Amino acid sequence: MKILWITNILLPPACEELGIPANVVGGWMHSSAKMLVEGIGVDLAVATIYSGRELKVINKDNITYYLLPSNRPIIEYNKYLERYWVEIKDSFSPDVIHIHGTEFPLGLSYINACGEDRVVISIQGLVSVISQYYLAGIRKKEIIKNISFRDLIKRDNIFQQQRKMAQRGELEREYIRTTKHIIGRTSWDKAHAFALNPEVKYHFCNETLRDVFYENKWSYDRCEKHTLFLSQAGYPIKGLHQLLKAVPYILREFPDFKIYIAGSDITSTKSFRDRIKISGYGKYIKSLIKKYKLEDKVFFTGFLNEEQICKQYLKANLFVCPSAIENSPNSLGEAQLLGMPFLSSYVGGAPDMVNDISTDLLYRFEEVEMLAMKVCEIFRMSSWELAERSMSVALARHNKMSNRNTLLKIYSHIFSK
Repeated sequence: MKILWITNILLPPACEELGIPANVVGGWMHSSAKMLVEGIGVDLAVATIYSGRELKVINKDNITYYLLPSNRPIIEYNKYLERYWVEIKDSFSPDVIHIHGTEFPLGLSYINACGEDRVVISIQGLVSVISQYYLAGIRKKEIIKNISFRDLIKRDNIFQQQRKMAQRGELEREYIRTTKHIIGRTSWDKAHAFALNPEVKYHFCNETLRDVFYENKWSYDRCEKHTLFLSQAGYPIKGLHQLLKAVPYILREFPDFKIYIAGSDITSTKSFRDRIKISGYGKYIKSLIKKYKLEDKVFFTGFLNEEQICKQYLKANLFVCPSAIENSPNSLGEAQLLGMPFLSSYVGGAPDMVNDISTDLLYRFEEVEMLAMKVCEIFRMSSWELAERSMSVALARHNKMSNRNTLLKIYSHIFSK
């Protein structure tokens, strides 16, 4: 069977061939792709855009990569790509076309050029819904007060970011209304898929995560006590501001408490360049750190590759997903695979990932006091009794062979129809 994937990012082998750094996100797709081509007769091609001038074809590790040239931001619809999709379809002759994610209109340009026949769309996030939660409880006066020079020059303050996401949501609705097949994995994405298209065929399939998280196990004895890890916090829906509001309550019992955050320091103003580049959200976070006197409590790690971020998980005493909205956060699944303590806000599809372990590990996004109390409860434990159950549930959900076989059944169903 010949499968064409359309992805919104370059996978690591394509990055390697182009001589550019691999993306720090989307590693789970590469893991899934490798499983799909391992000795089962699947001919896989992966297509996405790159900043080149011609259609590039790369063959590596039994996968064909089609790189479509584009000089426009990925958030914009590019009609120029339609002729390349026709060329790729004629050249590769796919049996099934799998579009990964509806956040950007890349796959929509394929549908407009080649039709929706034998197309299936995986839901990752839903920007049409996420946009409604984008302000994440931040008061309007705080957003206005923290508008930065960068926000003014780029016309990209938090309000404008929300509007841009809502506009992208219009294209996303078009995606879902035109397709006959959707792949999802939570009750949240299923509900929203049917709300937009009651005729769509919904296929359930869990995701395979990055390889390194199947190979390691968290240990209380080896972690840095009273530390917390966040896998990302660059914009409001990831909820860092809510976590910071909980910290004063945690410090009363655990004065050595620290937060480690993967990614660049969004609060940095060390250089002139930093000061003109800081975003309004970065300014707001910096103001909260100053207000609560947390300068020696919050640390940004810089961008981490797969192995580095796994080490950061293992180093922490606790993982928290404090988001205002999520579908099924892979970061939460990675923490569960490692068997480490975790907490998550009760939003979107996150409860589907937690309910089989313990509902005590969920809290309302708005309730920073509940978050603080639960953090302290976990820090009081000398071991985490739910580790084995957490790993067992996560291993079943993210089982590589099971997910590959489910995906193949979905492809076969679509092709037969």
